[in-house]
Amino acid sequence: MPETRRNFLSAAAATTACSLLPFPASPTVRAADPPVRNGKPLLKLSLAAYSFNRLFARRGTPEQIAAAEMNLEKFIDYCAEQELGATELTGYYFPKEVTTEYLLSLRQRTHRLGLDISGTAIGNDFCLPAGEARDRQLAECRRWIDYAAILGAPAIRIFAGKVPKGDTEEAAVERCIDGINQSLDYAATKGVFLALENHGGITATPDQLLKIIGGVKSSPWFGVNFDSGNFRTDDPYRDLERIAPYAVNAQIKVMLHTADRKTESPADLSKVIRILQNANYRGYVALEFEERNPFEEIPKVLKQLRDLI
Repeated sequence: MPETRRNFLSAAAATTACSLLPFPASPTVRAADPPVRNGKPLLKLSLAAYSFNRLFARRGTPEQIAAAEMNLEKFIDYCAEQELGATELTGYYFPKEVTTEYLLSLRQRTHRLGLDISGTAIGNDFCLPAGEARDRQLAECRRWIDYAAILGAPAIRIFAGKVPKGDTEEAAVERCIDGINQSLDYAATKGVFLALENHGGITATPDQLLKIIGGVKSSPWFGVNFDSGNFRTDDPYRDLERIAPYAVNAQIKVMLHTADRKTESPADLSKVIRILQNANYRGYVALEFEERNPFEEIPKVLKQLRDLI
């Protein structure tokens, strides 16, 4: 048999064998590498429930939640009224006792109103030393992975934490990486992304955040929750550019803080959006409004973001 025909038949046989597999093999992804994206940037607008933080009851009873000016049901309705395509349901405002029936009611409500749940968020601390407190943090993360899977939320915003008093940052970083790795093993079985936010503590600078990313095990279910207002450095825009390629979720704030934390200034939203677009980001962008008068101001900011996106 001529060599060219033999090569062709060998290649065809290999192709046929691969086509019979139920799914193609997943590519190996290193956690320290930015996710590979196809096509052009695509930013989908969402709104974080934290935007109404002062109006929610935190982990309340059903009676407390019903009496609050804002609850998750009202917030979902508000997002639909603002003609958004997604809503971010922050974990702080869920009832103290979360049931599967409650989670499914939220999933039903959002879908009926044409909304995706772009993600949820918890306030964990993985820097804690071994003991009951750390075990509770890890258990809470696993519990919220389950909740996210039921809700159909693709990602959970997680924190790293801060250095415990009397400890070293090096030891805290090691424990944080271990906590993320343990949680990732479980998140991967549920199809939920863990998105580490640049949120002070041991992620106060891009160097600190990238050091943690580099230590996390290879997983396609891990990335960064890009928060535009959380770097308190001499050049936040420069530092946001460094972490944007790793983003699997994004939150936009309207204010920036100075390195000394004493003053703040309005964010250049067009610059923030360009940073995400230049990183070829494809995913949700949730406005996280932390200022006064949210009912009056949020529609104005959403219009700005729509125009920019």
